[in-house]
Amino acid sequence: MPRKSIIAAGFVVLLSIIFGAVLIANFSGVKVVHSDSQVEFNTTPPISVNPNVKSLNDAFIEISKTVTPTVVYIEVKSGQKQPENNQQPQDPNDPFKFFFGPDGQMPDQGPQMGSGSGVIISKDGYIVTNNHVVKGAGEHGIKVVLTDKREFDAKVIGLDENTDLAVIKIEANDLPVMSMGNSDNLQVGEWVLAIGNPLGLNYTVTAGIVSAMGRNIGVNGGGYAIENFIQTDAAINPGNSGGALVDVNGQLIGINSAIKTNTGYYQGYGFAIPVNIVKSVSQELIKSGKVVRGYIGVQIQTVDETMARGLGLDKAKGVLVQSVQKGGGGDEAGLQAGDVILSVDGKEVNASNELQVIINSKRPGDIAKLTVFRDGKTIEKDVTLKPRADEEKQTSMNNNKDEGSNKGVSSTSINSLGMAVQDAPSSLKEKYNISGGVVVTSVERMSESFLRGLAEGMVIVEANKKKINDVKDLTEVIGDKKSGDPILLKVVDKNGQERIVALKIQ
Repeated sequence: MPRKSIIAAGFVVLLSIIFGAVLIANFSGVKVVHSDSQVEFNTTPPISVNPNVKSLNDAFIEISKTVTPTVVYIEVKSGQKQPENNQQPQDPNDPFKFFFGPDGQMPDQGPQMGSGSGVIISKDGYIVTNNHVVKGAGEHGIKVVLTDKREFDAKVIGLDENTDLAVIKIEANDLPVMSMGNSDNLQVGEWVLAIGNPLGLNYTVTAGIVSAMGRNIGVNGGGYAIENFIQTDAAINPGNSGGALVDVNGQLIGINSAIKTNTGYYQGYGFAIPVNIVKSVSQELIKSGKVVRGYIGVQIQTVDETMARGLGLDKAKGVLVQSVQKGGGGDEAGLQAGDVILSVDGKEVNASNELQVIINSKRPGDIAKLTVFRDGKTIEKDVTLKPRADEEKQTSMNNNKDEGSNKGVSSTSINSLGMAVQDAPSSLKEKYNISGGVVVTSVERMSESFLRGLAEGMVIVEANKKKINDVKDLTEVIGDKKSGDPILLKVVDKNGQERIVALKIQ
């Protein structure tokens, strides 16, 4: 090997020895970090919580612990050929829905399983829930599960479709009982908790506020339905039906019943039956298995601004009497179609459901003291309430296609109202026991008349409280009106019922 190569190799070896010595020197005394070393986490709160927030948080915890044991899980097996455990099949396009079962969907006909919630109202096992939860249950078809996992068969004590409430009973003693509040004192903006069994997630607690009061959403159906819902944004879903809505005192203020949704699930709009209705209905159901109510015997409608102007009111207020049932309490007291009920027993009423709630808390034979607006004057009427009369089947005008028109007689268009009319034929006059009137032969779609509910076949018998004998009478009443003026019509519908319709001249 050449001498130069030997010298170069020795130099490389020497450098390697020196570099290794430097590395050893630099790492001597260094502590090796092992994976099992502990990190000291910072547990000091970054802020001092506001005492009010802390108190509210503590209240929610205490409410949940105390109230949850008074809420039960209800499992229902329906009988054969029940469309659903609701009063009636629901329109899938209707955003207002009862919720029942873990998926919130409409079951097929035949035996079905569903679930809901209920609230214990007595130590010996009375439970209030929704009518649509337990209606249609088969024999031995209702099972109740408590928070301590005990299971009981339940029997139906009574159902009330008008309020969508029901009472069931289990054989048990010393049960925890829900404390009842006063929904009349409830205000929009109050904190509330919803407790129930949504989507198979038993004993779920959600929080929100009272979003609105006195909602009438048309979910119960039927002319005798009583709707005065509490609206809340506390999250409630299918399975919450019959569950509790409680205030910050831990007291029941409503029974959860329905939601407004386009998906079938929570979208921020839930509705509960006020506890004051729950108390009166549940007591009646426990006492007699049914609810017996007093009725005035009138059809009613909330007064809006157009109607108020047509009636001569200074503002939109009160409840309009559309028609009066012959032989009913209102008829005997002298109520008339076109009257506006301003108050009952000294309490103002400004919506149809407000009047219904007050009257339906009374029994047949009770007297309701009404303050009524009529022809620019305020009068008093004492109405002795009567029990509900059996609904009579009305003969439809559709049974005789020729009744609604005069063959060979042309219709007169009234463009300012968006409809056409002609003199009422003698067959209609005889049928409805009227001496005159004009029959509506067509209604322009999306016109003022259309939007206010006028329809082909209705007979106009009065306009601004002037009797209408023929088309000429009607055109004379309208003739001196200008655009925007109100006109008040009394009409007879296809079922022979009188109605008051307020329109604006277009």
